[in-house]
Amino acid sequence: MIRCDKYGHACKLSARFAAPAGGDRTSRGRGCLIYLTSVFAALALGTSAADAASIDVPSGQSVDLHEVLLDDTPGALWVRFRFVAPQISATTGAVSADVAAADMDYLCTAVALPYIASYDLAPQRIVVSLSDRALAFGMSDPDATQYFELYSADASDPSGCVWEGA
Repeated sequence: MIRCDKYGHACKLSARFAAPAGGDRTSRGRGCLIYLTSVFAALALGTSAADAASIDVPSGQSVDLHEVLLDDTPGALWVRFRFVAPQISATTGAVSADVAAADMDYLCTAVALPYIASYDLAPQRIVVSLSDRALAFGMSDPDATQYFELYSADASDPSGCVWEGA
């Protein structure tokens, strides 16, 4: 089980669940366990608060860490790293799905693995997602462009992130 410490960082003791499959439709919401502001992102990534607003990825776009969710609804711990990447927009974006896939590989290695190590987490899966706009977890927007990749952490792999796609 996972809980937040007083700074909103993950600790292994108790948990709230992420939104159920199909999204949470209640007014109260069970959604997100950890919301990271740019200051918390700065602490997690070891950068200053001014630099935490954007992360440069291999495609050349800058992405923002929107939130980190700890989800044990699938029956094991999954850590979800949600990023906002406006340049993947289907209508105005310049970054294709193939190019964004390399960005997500990079984010798994450069952001997710250090975060997981920092908080001594042992997830079964790591989910890295990009969205062209900030969306509440579990909610859909037919106008939004979103990409998701699933990884497992493997110390024997040189990058540490093993893509779990089909």
